[in-house]
Amino acid sequence: MYSHVVVGAQDLERAKTFYDAIFRHMPLDEQGFDKLQRPFYRQGKQRFIVTLPINGQPASPANGGTIGFELTSCEAVYAWHQAGVEQGGSSAESAPHIREDGKCVAYLRDPSGNKLCAFYQTEA
Repeated sequence: MYSHVVVGAQDLERAKTFYDAIFRHMPLDEQGFDKLQRPFYRQGKQRFIVTLPINGQPASPANGGTIGFELTSCEAVYAWHQAGVEQGGSSAESAPHIREDGKCVAYLRDPSGNKLCAFYQTEA
């Protein structure tokens, strides 16, 4: 659905440690550093990039913004959430759970405050 998502961070090393931990629970085709030395993660043609703000201003999360990732199982959603909390993220909104519509969801804020969601559609 998207070509790329870029989130800002003040500490790229801390951000990379966090994103390495949560992206372990998703199938990736490639990860590493781009030519600007920014951590990136690729699945198909989609890329997720972490950067210091190019304008030199402090990084800040989007107000009302959420980046969602589709995972392959409820177990992966719960593991994704746990890995994020263990790497300095914080649980957001509610504990990981299965909604009435059968969607297994978990929300995190990364160490820079960006809001993330992992989900898996169960057989509801």
